[in-house]
Amino acid sequence: MSIKLDRLNHILTEEISKVISEEVKDTDVQFVTITAVDISSDLSYAKVYFTNLIDKDREKVTKALNNASSFIRGKLFGRVEIRKMPELTFVYDESIEYGNKIEKIIEEIKEDGE
Repeated sequence: MSIKLDRLNHILTEEISKVISEEVKDTDVQFVTITAVDISSDLSYAKVYFTNLIDKDREKVTKALNNASSFIRGKLFGRVEIRKMPELTFVYDESIEYGNKIEKIIEEIKEDGE
C-alpha cells in the first residue's frame, strides 16, 4: 500500500469518527469506535471497520451505520480534500475480540503451567 493511501486511510479514520460522534444522531451508533479504514487504490470504495463499546446487536449497528453512510460521506466532503470521496461500507471489526480470546487462552495456559 502506498504512503498516500496509508495517510488517507488514517485521515478518513479520524474524520469518520468525528462525524459519527458529533453529527450522527442515531442512538444505535452512539458508542461506535472506528478502528480502521481500507480504501481501494482507485478511491472508489472504502471499508470502514468499527467496534462497539456496549453490547448492542452488531447487525443492527452495522445496518444503522450503512444507512448513515451517504450522510457521513457528504459531511466528509467538507472535511477531507480528496478528488473522489469513496463509497463507505461499514464492517464490524472482529480482530479485537479475536485478540481477547487469544489472550485468554494464553493466560489459561500460563495458569495450568504453574
